[in-house]
Amino acid sequence: MIIGICPVVRRCNSLVVTIPTFILLVLLPSSLAISSTVLPDPNIIQQVTDHPVLHPRNFLEDAALLGTEETFKIFVRKYNKAYSTKEEYVHRLRIFARNIVRAVEHQMLDPSAVHGVTPFMDLTEEEFERTYMGVLGDVTRDQGFAAERVPPSVLETSGLPEDFDWRKKGAVTDVKMQGTCGSCWAFSTTGAVEGANFVATGKLLNLSEQQLVDCDNTCDKTDKRACDDGCGGGLMTNAYRYLIEAGGLEEESSYPYTGKRGTCKFDRDRIGVRVANFSNIPTDEIQIAAHLVHHGPLAVGLNAVFMQTYIGGVSCPLICGKKWINHGVLLVGYGAKGFSILRLGNLPYWIIKNSWGKQWGEEGYYRLCRGRGMCGINRMVSAVAIQVS
Repeated sequence: MIIGICPVVRRCNSLVVTIPTFILLVLLPSSLAISSTVLPDPNIIQQVTDHPVLHPRNFLEDAALLGTEETFKIFVRKYNKAYSTKEEYVHRLRIFARNIVRAVEHQMLDPSAVHGVTPFMDLTEEEFERTYMGVLGDVTRDQGFAAERVPPSVLETSGLPEDFDWRKKGAVTDVKMQGTCGSCWAFSTTGAVEGANFVATGKLLNLSEQQLVDCDNTCDKTDKRACDDGCGGGLMTNAYRYLIEAGGLEEESSYPYTGKRGTCKFDRDRIGVRVANFSNIPTDEIQIAAHLVHHGPLAVGLNAVFMQTYIGGVSCPLICGKKWINHGVLLVGYGAKGFSILRLGNLPYWIIKNSWGKQWGEEGYYRLCRGRGMCGINRMVSAVAIQVS
């Protein structure tokens, strides 16, 4: 399988809830005329969940408020969008209106999180997946059985802390932005290597994703079609193997990110970290937590179907496909108590670093409920070990 919300060969499955026709008529008028609704503040986008409780009687009010061209204009200003022609503007406006419907659907399916207007609301699902993801293949078979892979150890779990966060210990670099390049697999890889290096040396280095995008063409041992391909997607275990064979990974300062694939400029004399081996972690989420605590941040893959409209809170969808993984991220911690409207109480969650910049999610982070294999979060987890001279 190859990762990246980066291009994905196979689309993940998702449940589509039918919005009543009268709501669609409000959100998607054929003329897309400017609504007469007056926004409380012309510079604030009113979200799906601005009402304390999402109630069917509020749907028309929400639709009229959120589906207007005025709201789209605020979105364009806020996220510095630019469209070259009037036709493109109208096309993106229609997509924006449809995505408002999706945000309402996601809010209904994922009531413990907040869904609404994000920087990606002018992209279709297909465009979003192709541009910002990049896992290729399926997770029904194991991966990474290279000579460099070592079997994961079974760790003691009785003494694990109730809450844990590698950010508070200085092991995580700032949230990065992959841009319109399906290189999430590279950011997931560098995050894991940065964390492992911090655990081993006490030093936090900002490592180069661009080296992986430009230079790594490694293919999976058992599926030769699953090859690292820059902005076309990749797989973290492939990237570990490349780093072992290449000798190591440069720092961001010597090999900066450009957001597009170029000629390989890797310089062995500038290596910042050398990788020794890696291991795939079992699907047991208690074991995943133990490996996270003892070994550092972990590279993970997940189904990102609910992430395009995610704003904050603990995401715990009623249904989310686990077999198809399309996005590579970094697991940096976990919490014991995240409020769940659905369960009228608290639920444990994972803390996940994304690579879509700080304007997305909780300043670039995603919280996903823990202990249920939600969205396949436990299906593709790997740890890396570095060489210490």
